[in-house]
Amino acid sequence: MEGASFGAGRAGGAIDPVDFLKQPQTILRVTTWIFSIVVFGSIVNECYVNKDGQSPELLCIFNENESACGYGVAVGIIAFFGCVFFFVLDLYFQQISSVKDRKRAVLLDLGFSGFLSFLWFVAFCFLANQWQRTTMSRGVSQGADAARAAITFSFFSIIVWAALALKALQRYRLGTDMSLFATEQLAAEASAAYPGYPGGSGVESTDTYRSPPFTDTLEANPRGYQVPAY
Repeated sequence: MEGASFGAGRAGGAIDPVDFLKQPQTILRVTTWIFSIVVFGSIVNECYVNKDGQSPELLCIFNENESACGYGVAVGIIAFFGCVFFFVLDLYFQQISSVKDRKRAVLLDLGFSGFLSFLWFVAFCFLANQWQRTTMSRGVSQGADAARAAITFSFFSIIVWAALALKALQRYRLGTDMSLFATEQLAAEASAAYPGYPGGSGVESTDTYRSPPFTDTLEANPRGYQVPAY
């Protein structure tokens, strides 16, 4: 993109909602936003069950490990609000006029996406490991589908957040294209008139020179001096 800065055009340009929604980065953000809802929604709603189907006490379905359920919910909520924040940032990114601020935004996106990808990797390994150790019972079988959904979408979230980190890295490497600004500067210099020479006929005038000093006061024959005759 000519005159682009970190993947966006010049500040103040109009934003086309259709083109914005079709961008791969926007699609990825919406996708991971949905995945985060599925993960923490499944855990909160169906992964706390009765061990024997009769006890009023609710236990985490993942091997009765409260840390597993708590970690999955925490990562899902962080990802949910992170997606909302960066979606809004992408929407107003083109309105940022400072190149330094754009660079900070891209680096923030890169760091956050990479960090979330790591958190989802830990969540997937943690939940899958605890699910393998879970003893099947009547209560566990009722929430088994939700547990498998949480594990599956945790794995998908790793891929999507890694793709977002890759997109941010590409935008950072793209940097700032100063070709537009250079073109405008050259056009301005070309259209500017060069200063002309001082006005005149082009012929030097003798009026600008002064006579040698004392030439007007000198006489051909000074008084009191006779030219000798030979």
